[in-house]
Amino acid sequence: MNKSSVAYIVSIATLVVAIWLGVSIGTVDIPLSTFWNRGADEIATNILWKIRMPRVLLAGLVGASLAIAGAAFQGLLKNPLADPYTLGVSSGASVGAVMTLFFGLSIPVLGAYTLPVFSMIGAALTMFLVLGFARLVDRAMKMETIILTGIIFGSFLGSVLSLMIALTGEELRQIIGWLLGSVSMRGWNYIMMILPFVLIGSAILWFNRRELNAMLFGEERAHHLGVNVKRRKFMILIGGSILTGSAVAVSGTIGFVGLVVPHMTRLMWGTDHRHLLTLSFMNGASLLIICDLVARTIISPTELPVGVITAFIGAPVFAFIFYRQRRRGTM
Repeated sequence: MNKSSVAYIVSIATLVVAIWLGVSIGTVDIPLSTFWNRGADEIATNILWKIRMPRVLLAGLVGASLAIAGAAFQGLLKNPLADPYTLGVSSGASVGAVMTLFFGLSIPVLGAYTLPVFSMIGAALTMFLVLGFARLVDRAMKMETIILTGIIFGSFLGSVLSLMIALTGEELRQIIGWLLGSVSMRGWNYIMMILPFVLIGSAILWFNRRELNAMLFGEERAHHLGVNVKRRKFMILIGGSILTGSAVAVSGTIGFVGLVVPHMTRLMWGTDHRHLLTLSFMNGASLLIICDLVARTIISPTELPVGVITAFIGAPVFAFIFYRQRRRGTM
């Protein structure tokens, strides 16, 4: 059995176990038999299908979206510190979403999809502004320049969010709770809201997996291999922005998933994007499901925002990656 087969088996098994734990454990434990037993306790059945299952699936979709977007950004920029959070893309998506809530924006044609669409627009605009400003400052677009530019834009957009919160009245609690990152109290309608964008964004990145491999050797080499570099970069950035924007729209800002998962997956299973994207997708789903489980049980019955748990995990990993990159002299 080759390495990639083992990687898929381990990732699928981990995801199945994570889903099982996520739907089974809580204030009320749900027995496995509830899945297929029609005569099961009605309260347990309602908890399973109306609360636990949509919450676990939403956590999985959000984690998968952030992880595969992070894998694509890291491959495109050839830097393990690149992810939707450090590049400021999550902040841009947050501004787009909060502006929708703040101004009560609603486009009749889009309906319930107004929020994710504005969130994706914010993510895409931020991504292109970060890259454009980095190119203006440093024509060579060194990795540290891009990362620092992302941090600068993220900080600026954070101040914009703070301003909107300060000016907010009744929606204050909703916006602050949303910004902390959570998949609590989300029903099946949130699944239907994010699912089309997850499929579209993931498909865009997956169809560019070979081009991502080529660009690992540099844009000039990729060009000689027949890759339309500008077009492919644009498509990858759009795909990543769609995934990030839709994830932020339904869960708020959840940091570091797009940093930790692709990096650990790459260390364990290799850099080939033909496998890395899919494995990151599954592992990202598993990680956020487990983090959400911890968030709602560690001090039960009080729940923590899942973004708090991912920050506790992600911040030390970020510091470790940064330290290792500096020691190697690659930043």
